[in-house]
Amino acid sequence: MAEILKDCCVPCKITLDELEALCCREKLCCQELNVSKVSDSEYEVEFLSDYKRTKGEEFYFVKWKGFPESDNTWEPKRNLKCPKLMKLFHLDLDQLLKRQKKRGIPKRLDREAALIMVQKAKLRQSLHRWETHLNKTRNHPGRIYVANEVDLDGPPKHFTYINNYKVGPGIVLNEMAVGCECKDCFKEPMNGCCPGASLHRMAYNDKGQVRIRPGQPIYECNSRCNCGPDCSNRVVQKGIQFDLCIFKTENGRGWGVRTLQHIKKNTFVMEYVGE
Repeated sequence: MAEILKDCCVPCKITLDELEALCCREKLCCQELNVSKVSDSEYEVEFLSDYKRTKGEEFYFVKWKGFPESDNTWEPKRNLKCPKLMKLFHLDLDQLLKRQKKRGIPKRLDREAALIMVQKAKLRQSLHRWETHLNKTRNHPGRIYVANEVDLDGPPKHFTYINNYKVGPGIVLNEMAVGCECKDCFKEPMNGCCPGASLHRMAYNDKGQVRIRPGQPIYECNSRCNCGPDCSNRVVQKGIQFDLCIFKTENGRGWGVRTLQHIKKNTFVMEYVGE
């Protein structure tokens, strides 16, 4: 179809997912959309939006990826191969039933409960898209996760993730003018080694933990130093090493950050930067 209309192009008023679904329904093949004779009979579950139990069998109301919600269908549990989505659905449902002070899963969800389950599924998608964006922006090993188990608020609207300081008018951040000549700053520091600038010993031990008293400045080695990237006096500049989670707090204080790993005392976590 695209080859016949080489010199003709018109704007498309539907999304790629909707276009892909249309190709599947009309039995059309399109290499750019990855729609083929093999894939035209395959359907992917986007999320589960409702639940019921009939004659001892469990059914889920399925939102299919690439199809509008008007094409949602009831499917028996045995036909679905989406254990992760099913687990998330029941986690959300358990939380909802606890808030409603109900015990056990009912044979059928009421209209209000089903609507909340849809909103929760769409919220999870929205947070996942934001999480993906944050991880594409980051320049450090530690991953960023996003979670909201409190309400239906999506990502913060007035928040931009940055990796460096954003300076205002008239402010210039100068690079380091000097560096040390050491090849091993921890074992054989030479005169003029970076930590010597503050007249105290090396700020970190060999595991990267701070070993000086609070309040003393730390001078890390920099791009002008002869030591390599594995120097024990390079910690903050390596960025976040731990997986962190941006989460909605339960006490009405908005969004917060927590670690997903055990962090030993005096270990660097993250640098606070801003405008």
